[in-house]
Amino acid sequence: MKVEQIPSVQDFLPIESILEKGIIKLKDSSYVKIIKVNPINYNLKSDLEKEAILNSYKTLFKGLKFDLQILIQSKKEDLTENIKALNESNLHEEIKQKYIKYIQQLNQKTKSSSKNFYLILKESSSEKQEKIKRKAGKTDGIYKFKWPWISYWKDRDNYNSTSSGRQG
Repeated sequence: MKVEQIPSVQDFLPIESILEKGIIKLKDSSYVKIIKVNPINYNLKSDLEKEAILNSYKTLFKGLKFDLQILIQSKKEDLTENIKALNESNLHEEIKQKYIKYIQQLNQKTKSSSKNFYLILKESSSEKQEKIKRKAGKTDGIYKFKWPWISYWKDRDNYNSTSSGRQG
């Protein structure tokens, strides 16, 4: 009796490997980096700060030599735990109940949600593959890349959008 081999999930995914600093190498020899960014409240900035922010983005986007996608992920918030914590708190009962009622009404009207923002960077130019290999220093079978955008975002956890996308 011949046993049929079932393909694994890895056969269907386009990912070849995950390199240092979270750079993803795809099976088509392109590279992807996903960076979680924190938004800023643009409306609270002064006119000078707004202009500086826009000029920084303008400079950044003009200098890009790779594909860029912006992903916004919305998720409806469940406020049950917050309300439960309020009920267990030592706040004045009347004020607490009014506040809980206010939160519930606000949640029904606006449908509270949280948002996560990501930049997805992709280098896919086949003619640049040789440049990438030259820029990469191979250590233990893993390439250490020195891409231009890594100087902007060294690591997704260290990214601070309030500094206009640049590390200090």
